[in-house]
Amino acid sequence: MKPTDEQMKEMLQTMLTIRSFEETACALYMDNWESGNFLGALHSYEGQEAVATGACACLRQDDYVFSTHRGHGHFIAKGGEVKAMFAELLGKEAGCSRGRGGSMHMFDSEKGLMGGNGIVGGGIPLALGPAFAASYRGTDQVTVSFFGDGASSQGVFHESFNLAALWDLPLIFVCENNRYAVGTPASEGISVPNVSVRAAGYGCPGVTVDGDDPVAVYEAVSEAVGHARAGNGPSLIEAVTHRHSTHCMVMREGREKAELDEINAHDPIPRFEQYLEENGIISADEAQTLRGEVSQLIEEAVAFGENAPFPDAATVADGLWAS
Repeated sequence: MKPTDEQMKEMLQTMLTIRSFEETACALYMDNWESGNFLGALHSYEGQEAVATGACACLRQDDYVFSTHRGHGHFIAKGGEVKAMFAELLGKEAGCSRGRGGSMHMFDSEKGLMGGNGIVGGGIPLALGPAFAASYRGTDQVTVSFFGDGASSQGVFHESFNLAALWDLPLIFVCENNRYAVGTPASEGISVPNVSVRAAGYGCPGVTVDGDDPVAVYEAVSEAVGHARAGNGPSLIEAVTHRHSTHCMVMREGREKAELDEINAHDPIPRFEQYLEENGIISADEAQTLRGEVSQLIEEAVAFGENAPFPDAATVADGLWAS
């Protein structure tokens, strides 16, 4: 199923919001680093915006999403509050995890956002929970689990896929193959040319798509969502994409300049914007208006996060279980 023109306009706005968030978050990170404030690990989603945007545009609010260490894009694409995200990055009480989680632990259960995970592949088995619950209750909710190419070689991926297939769970596995597991090229860590072929081992559909094209991602995930809502079980989508930044803010870039230049040439945002303009879906002026709206949103969200109070020290143990 192809997205409507209105959906594609919204998808462009989502991609612009993710990109602006990441650029601003990285700048905030460095400003705090230089002033002696360490904000924890921060993994930028810049360059991968089309994957989260295309996938989440297929979902309802009552569907579930499990994210990764590189999860800002998933949070925004599923409808997460940007103000709460900046507050969380800055360790403030108004953050989506009350300032306790930081970059990798954005959470909003009302939006179906079940948080990120600092463990490679850590969110995959957790996604079995709401998928099983939906099947057990007889609802048509689906769960999407995002993970990277590195996680596709973790045992937990295969164990979870096997169980989801056995029980026909409404679970969609979305592998964001950005070609690197930290600094290890996918070709050196994965035994098959495409991660998607691994679905065949569990008797399930698997497809590889252009992860720099939100429409291609939307079409593939939409089919998988329909498959799952109909009670036909899980699917695997491999979205091949490009990570623009280094693995995380505390690591140096290990890729050569020529490769980075090639990566930047695949930037999904100008590519998608050009597609929309050439097909008469949006004008250059409308696109510029969207950019202005996103800029204002991010500016207001940063101000909110910076001005929000830190948690009260007396609440440090809130949420912890007593032994």
